[in-house]
Amino acid sequence: MELFGQSNMFRELSFQLPPPPPPCSWWSLPKAVKRRINALKQLQVKCAHIEAKFYEEVHDLERKYAALYQPLFDKRREFITGDVEPTDAESEWHSENEEEDKLAGDMKTKAVIAEKEAAAAEEPSPKGIPEFWFTIFRNVDMLSELVQEYDEPILKHLQDIKVKFSDPGQPMSFVLEFHFEPNDYFTNSVLTKTYKMKSEPDKADPFSFEGPEIVDCDGCTIDWKKGKNVTVKTIKKKQKHKGRGTVRTITKQVPNDSFFNFFSPLRASGDGESLDEDSEFTLASDFEIGHFFRERIVPRAVLYFTGEAIEDDDNFEEGEEGEEEELEGDEEAEDDDDTETNPKVLLWAWARTRSSFLSQPVPLQWNRARQGPECLALRHQV
Repeated sequence: MELFGQSNMFRELSFQLPPPPPPCSWWSLPKAVKRRINALKQLQVKCAHIEAKFYEEVHDLERKYAALYQPLFDKRREFITGDVEPTDAESEWHSENEEEDKLAGDMKTKAVIAEKEAAAAEEPSPKGIPEFWFTIFRNVDMLSELVQEYDEPILKHLQDIKVKFSDPGQPMSFVLEFHFEPNDYFTNSVLTKTYKMKSEPDKADPFSFEGPEIVDCDGCTIDWKKGKNVTVKTIKKKQKHKGRGTVRTITKQVPNDSFFNFFSPLRASGDGESLDEDSEFTLASDFEIGHFFRERIVPRAVLYFTGEAIEDDDNFEEGEEGEEEELEGDEEAEDDDDTETNPKVLLWAWARTRSSFLSQPVPLQWNRARQGPECLALRHQV
């Protein structure tokens, strides 16, 4: 009986075990089938080249519309600097909750209106929107982490940030231009950062192509005024002579943490040599910041100034988690929804997906061989 019971137990255990994994089907296929699969791979490579061409044309389209946006951005700069005062029609704005807010704060407004009017009469009206871009730097975590206390007085002189795309027929790239008013720190009126891109499949691994990627960047030389360079600091060091035993004090300059190191970036290795892990991470972070300036900060500056864009990004992240939970228990609802898809809905969904992607950090390109971030390129998919 004991042996019989053990036999049943083993039979039950063997029944519960998952089936063994199937052998690798690719290597076990007949030679003729492998030949056809190789032909499919050839087609896939051709698809990758067509996709690369698609992204090149998207870049051309972005360049075209950048020219249409620019007059609006120029007017934005005039309002910020105070060179132009908006008209009553231009400054009229009604928020969604304005009526509710007005009713809720009506009593409070009446109670303090006299005090506010008196204070306004005493204080002169500021010109433009003071510290507009500096406020954005403080509001956005990705940027505020780069800014040191001694950077702040300089960034208060920042008047505008522009994005310039490469000319037609030139290699894909974009330039960030930081425009400063005259200040006590450097003589440059514009600081630039150029990001070089490519949109072509890698010959060694064409199937890894997922769209344009930033591959390198160039900064610019900052002409610092004497004693104002915040990217270096002077330290004193004592040296003792081995023979005579005398001690002397020397001074030397060493690198200093500063946002303005952004304009002296590491260069991606072009000779095939790999960068060390810290350099790769620094370069990848640089690419991500440049992409964020281009896709989020410059187009939506006022919303980052007010904080509304940051709230939208946070709400989207929370919404994604909620949608995943709802989808787990909503399979029956999907079965009932067999209505015909509206093309306008598809277009809206595509636009929303692109917008939500641009609000997220840019993913790193992964090196499958070592299962770690290669960090030399950041994907920008549309």
